[in-house]
Amino acid sequence: NSMARPHSARQATVAGKIGALSIGGNGMLNLPMKVTPQPPKAGAFKVRKDLMKGISLLRRFYDRGDLPICVKHCPSENEINWKVEPEKLDYHYYLPIFFDGLRDKEDPYFFFARRGVLDMIERGPQRIVAVLPQLIIFIKNALNTRDPDIVQTTLKIMQTMVKADERIGESLVPYYRQLLPIFNLLKANNKNSGDSIDYSQRKRVNVGELIHETLEMMEMYGGPDAYINIKYMIPTYESCMVV
Repeated sequence: NSMARPHSARQATVAGKIGALSIGGNGMLNLPMKVTPQPPKAGAFKVRKDLMKGISLLRRFYDRGDLPICVKHCPSENEINWKVEPEKLDYHYYLPIFFDGLRDKEDPYFFFARRGVLDMIERGPQRIVAVLPQLIIFIKNALNTRDPDIVQTTLKIMQTMVKADERIGESLVPYYRQLLPIFNLLKANNKNSGDSIDYSQRKRVNVGELIHETLEMMEMYGGPDAYINIKYMIPTYESCMVV
């Protein structure tokens, strides 16, 4: 006689990733196993290579020889040799070109974008505010790539901008709805190192820490409406100005 089926025996299910079990089989009680596929990953932190494709304005203009720059090789870190002083340039024309280059990771374009933006901010901080509306789309594109190197560089540039001219922080407030959703997504992207030393904090390459720093600077320099607008877009943000 065949063994009676136990009362508690149910159809076995195996939870696994899609494609983990591609063939049918039997369980311990010779019952058919059913594969329950898990939903695919959302890919929220995945690098958006589609935003990095295409020829950036910086690459197009540099390859054409339309930018007054070349590399100046230095012992510690290379610099840009400006054929025309940056403060004499038309910021409305040239600054968006350098900001668009931030999404191009290939050298020398990424180097020119980073150093070019920082040089122009340093030489003409009072001229940035007028160009700010043109820069928002390029800042947003650079952050939305989700590439760690590009995001770190863009956040550091935003911090430099806010500190360079006190008007910039307040002028950024109307653009929080475009910029802060990606902040909200990536702010938890911290490294859990347990009790070991996290050297990325000293080198300032931890994306989560940089986002927290940048939000605090935006609140400090953004005027009376900055905090409530940050809180609206990032509900978990806590004010750094509370005494």
